[in-house]
Amino acid sequence: MQAHRRHVRYFVMMGVCLTLFVLAWGVVRFVSVPAAIGMCVVAMVIPPAAAVFANRRDPEDDWWNDPRWDDPKWDDPGHGRDTPDHEQRP
Repeated sequence: MQAHRRHVRYFVMMGVCLTLFVLAWGVVRFVSVPAAIGMCVVAMVIPPAAAVFANRRDPEDDWWNDPRWDDPKWDDPGHGRDTPDHEQRP
């Protein structure tokens, strides 16, 4: 679920970026060139921000804290690779 949310955030931000570019040079430049340039400057900042915000960890993400990576019995039966093992170690 967290990956889906990150993908949606990224694609929404990139859609806004693309919309700003298209509107700036397709419509707004006929009214005001400085406004079109300002829209492009704003659109230029969105892709790096989209990458940062889309890859930000959610509070409920636990993929970096998965104990399976330190488990020597990870390949043994009963240790699923696709489901995190939420047992606390002593």
